[in-house]
Amino acid sequence: MDDKNIVLIVDDEPVNLSVSTQILINHYQVRVANSGQRALDVVMTTPKPDIILLDIMMPNMDGYTVLNQLKANPETKDIPVIFVTAMDAITDEEYGFQLGVVDYITKPIRPAILLARVKAQLTLKQMNDFLLDKNTYLEAEINRRMQENLTIQNVSIRALAHLAETRDPETGEHIMRTQSFVKILAEGLQSHPRFKEVIDEKYINLVTRSAPLHDIGKVGIPDNILLKPGALTEDEWEIMKTHAAIGAKAIEQAEKDVDKPLEFLSLAKEIAHWHHEKWDGSGYPDALAGEQIPIAARLMTLADVFDALTTARVYKKAFSFEKAQAIIIEGKGTHFDPAVVDVFLQRYEQFVTIAKQYIS
Repeated sequence: MDDKNIVLIVDDEPVNLSVSTQILINHYQVRVANSGQRALDVVMTTPKPDIILLDIMMPNMDGYTVLNQLKANPETKDIPVIFVTAMDAITDEEYGFQLGVVDYITKPIRPAILLARVKAQLTLKQMNDFLLDKNTYLEAEINRRMQENLTIQNVSIRALAHLAETRDPETGEHIMRTQSFVKILAEGLQSHPRFKEVIDEKYINLVTRSAPLHDIGKVGIPDNILLKPGALTEDEWEIMKTHAAIGAKAIEQAEKDVDKPLEFLSLAKEIAHWHHEKWDGSGYPDALAGEQIPIAARLMTLADVFDALTTARVYKKAFSFEKAQAIIIEGKGTHFDPAVVDVFLQRYEQFVTIAKQYIS
């Protein structure tokens, strides 16, 4: 296999083709074309030429037209083109450079000049190709590592979330359902005037990934309270409520172990800490109200309540979807952000589908 660079010579004069070929043939593979259209056909053959020597003054299709078509084609736009011409006006050269030609060689051809110019442009092309390959490799490597990091983060989130599941067998499918509910709500609020500055595709991805950590604090609740089949006493309920602060504290500690802030951990901390707050300020642990409650926590509040209502727990039977819907409507503006409830009602059937999918 000949590994020499390929030079395409384009000229309508046979003598010029012959002269240039004789100069280059010992150094390169040479192809020739005696018209602009023929050049456009030849350049598409495999392998493509590494460089093109192009006459300007040709009948039917001049060199400028050929160059324009080469540059317009993604498959040929990066092939360097040298104009070979008897024209020497500065304005002509400026026009050619504007179109994308890399150099000019004037006729009559001088062998040393032709060889030097071709070699220089091929060397430059090889350097550019090398850098392009390097950049392509680096971009692929960066993407690979980013995906690897995302995978590690997702696995870590799942591992942490499943810690809570080991304490409470109901948690596993609860995580899957509430994660899906949060994503549905976030997507529905993306165009809402109150939320469009915050909720974009990146936010939706982050809040969806963060959602499984909302109940991580339950690992700090004693079994006799967490798994109690009946109603909790007042003292037991106060202990149960501490899971929000426990979860937020655990995630905050994890944040201190990384060099730079991770957005999904910040959202996870907001969700864990404040997903039991209520729109009217009657929730816990900090009695936040209205816009004081982070958006991520507001989404989880509704997702968590709907799931709690529609699934059986050790202390209660499952409510019907219709009953759960009615309770959430009743809580609009008191328990829940009204805009979040509106999206829930718009996408209620999606909630029901998800709930049925993950109910054992």
